[in-house]
Amino acid sequence: MSAGEVLVVGAGPAAQRFAERLRHHGHRGGVTLLGAEPQAPYQRALLSCVLDGTLPAPALALPALPAGTRLHTGVTVTRIDRARRLVYGDDGSVHPYDVLVLATGSRAAVPRIPGLPAGGAAALRTLADARRCAAGPRGAAVVVGGGPLAVESAAALRRAGHETALVHRGPHLLDRHLDAAGGALLTRSLEDLGIEVHTGRTAVAYCAGKLTLDDGRVLAADTLLLCTGVVPETGLARRAGLTVRTGVVVDGLLRTDDPHIHAIGDCAEHPGDTAGHLEPAWAQAESLARTLTGTPVRHLGTRRITRLRVPGIDLVVLGRGGPAPEGAEVVAFSDPARRRHARLTLHGGRITGAVLLGLPRAIAAVSRLHELDLPVPAGRLEFLLGIAPAAPGADALPDEAVVCRCNNVTRHTITEACRSGAADVAQVAAATRATTGCGGCTDAVRALCRALPAGRGAGPDATPKDQRTAPPTPAGPAAGQDHGPGDPAGATDEPGRAPRRSGER
Repeated sequence: MSAGEVLVVGAGPAAQRFAERLRHHGHRGGVTLLGAEPQAPYQRALLSCVLDGTLPAPALALPALPAGTRLHTGVTVTRIDRARRLVYGDDGSVHPYDVLVLATGSRAAVPRIPGLPAGGAAALRTLADARRCAAGPRGAAVVVGGGPLAVESAAALRRAGHETALVHRGPHLLDRHLDAAGGALLTRSLEDLGIEVHTGRTAVAYCAGKLTLDDGRVLAADTLLLCTGVVPETGLARRAGLTVRTGVVVDGLLRTDDPHIHAIGDCAEHPGDTAGHLEPAWAQAESLARTLTGTPVRHLGTRRITRLRVPGIDLVVLGRGGPAPEGAEVVAFSDPARRRHARLTLHGGRITGAVLLGLPRAIAAVSRLHELDLPVPAGRLEFLLGIAPAAPGADALPDEAVVCRCNNVTRHTITEACRSGAADVAQVAAATRATTGCGGCTDAVRALCRALPAGRGAGPDATPKDQRTAPPTPAGPAAGQDHGPGDPAGATDEPGRAPRRSGER
């Protein structure tokens, strides 16, 4: 099956992943990406690393698009002619399509601060934003916001030598993810880094490098960075007459109400996903690529995973946070002196939500059990503290398990790289791009390198017999689960995880 000429409006991570997966699954027609930014697709999740020079801007580049894919940068799409299936760019270009995919992403939600002139503050959303902020003078910096990006940016500016303050109107940092105890410990960890934290406060005025808060306090702000959320880019879809609520409304096959137009990523509104996260965008890209190449996949949503990228602060949130639902088992403990906090929500002994701070070993174990849908050991507290073996080792993962979620690298791909001669994490990264996204899979990749020395690979003799374990098959969708409106009955997939694949990049 061929989808014909596929046109993608957008050239961010979702668009790049979709183009790669479309070719992988056998699409032989034309593929064109139209990007408003001047450069090729890059990893937006790592923008804070540019602020402190941890990564140079070119290091954020995503893998090259598949051969034959056309990329036009610096083109803003102004109009869709649905009747004639044409898209018009602001450079005068006209692009035909058989299938149109909207991957327009989102823009920064910028609060109104009286006295703030145009250009007086940056919203960290693009590579140009990061470069501009990094090039600013070293001095006093204020970050407004209390989500993961705000926390990561404040820490990056502090590492870059700025005197840094973080202002958040909520009761505590990451209040959509953490309870009050976890938020308090995160604040103390940031204060340990030299960051001044103001929660429960809003900015009411800006004047000549100074930010005034609602309690009358005045903060020096040579650099003012706004990290206050995102708004889906839906203007193009609205003008085309497509149904838009918060985002562009899509069904289980990621179709809009025009059967020739789909939407993925931050601009799409799907009941099982949340904008502003990479994993839903990439899972949607995979599902749509398979659907357009003849294997309809009903996208049911993606498990939400939030990782904080701040050196020295280990924090992972699984699920959507908030109060535990009725009937759930909750396991929690807090160790303020050692900056440790944990809260697990379980159903039937399996993890449906978790907050883990300052517990790197538990983070690795809990994340793996959550990914594979395996039960938590009976000794809950011992499990969290790492006293007892908690989860299958890296060498016990099934071949199709995704080890590097940022680059969709499976265990099979990593073991094949080891078989071909990769001897350490750096060589595996060069061969597969594993660890080159957020870096959260580094420990798992290192464990695989140790278990699979270069040249030995993953054959029957690669692991001693007494160490080989076959984990239970993860549970699939609930029996009798209804198909979404407009979905073919045969379009099924496991909810909350990337489709299973083997031996691919």
